[in-house]
Amino acid sequence: MGDQIARAEEFEKKAEKKLGGWGLFGSKHEDAADLFDKAANAYKLAKSWDQAGAVYVKLASCHLKLDSKHEAANAYADAAHCYKKTNIKESISCLEQSVNLFLEIGRLNMSARYYKEIAELHEQEQNLEQAIVYYERAADLFQSEDVNTTANQCRQKIAQFASQLEQYPKAIEIYEDIARQSLNNNLLKYGVKGHLLNAGICQLCKGDVVAINNALERYQELDPTFSGTREYRLLADLAAAIDDEDVAKFTDAVKEYDSMTQLDAWKTTLLLRVKEALKAKELEEDDLT
Repeated sequence: MGDQIARAEEFEKKAEKKLGGWGLFGSKHEDAADLFDKAANAYKLAKSWDQAGAVYVKLASCHLKLDSKHEAANAYADAAHCYKKTNIKESISCLEQSVNLFLEIGRLNMSARYYKEIAELHEQEQNLEQAIVYYERAADLFQSEDVNTTANQCRQKIAQFASQLEQYPKAIEIYEDIARQSLNNNLLKYGVKGHLLNAGICQLCKGDVVAINNALERYQELDPTFSGTREYRLLADLAAAIDDEDVAKFTDAVKEYDSMTQLDAWKTTLLLRVKEALKAKELEEDDLT
């Protein structure tokens, strides 16, 4: 480890010296870039991530001086991947620089990939608003490049976080749209009932029984097989329980479904919100009588 750090520092010193000296036709930046690259690799081998990240930023700067935007973008991405282990904020900043350069040179696929990575870092930090912003950017670029599967993965994340932030109409629109798209694809057809269930749960969160029942009718028109599924049965039973303001009936319907298909954390969280609202309504009624 110590040997690698000593080597890295030596390469970095030599690179700085090159930049400080005279050089013809950009050759000093080329030489310095080569040395910074070697320094960064040695720091990585020593697991000295902050120093490796900082040197990759210097490398990116050399590439920009040489007007090599593609190489500069890659160097910023390398810096981001080193910083990811120690400094999320710095990692996001370097990925932003990388994306901006890739967008400039028309590498939309790479830009989409790194926007998605920025979104994942914000998600990791529980910054859902920013995660949504970057997943949206990634989804738009993936769609423009016809990488629809990845675009829809990003959109499902947007819907998930939007609903967690109580932006239910936004989530519903995305889940319904993905369900619609999936109907025309033999490989994705099996997932339609899951997307409609997610949309339906978001409808339940809005607490409007008429809207829920209208949505269930729409979903049956969209996919005639949906009314025969356990997902449809669950939504219909929950809608009826809300209509009757019956917490016990609501709980039984959830339990019955969960005993056969375990509900994930997202669905459980949202259904608990609906149940709490229903309980509050029941208490209100009790107070009035």
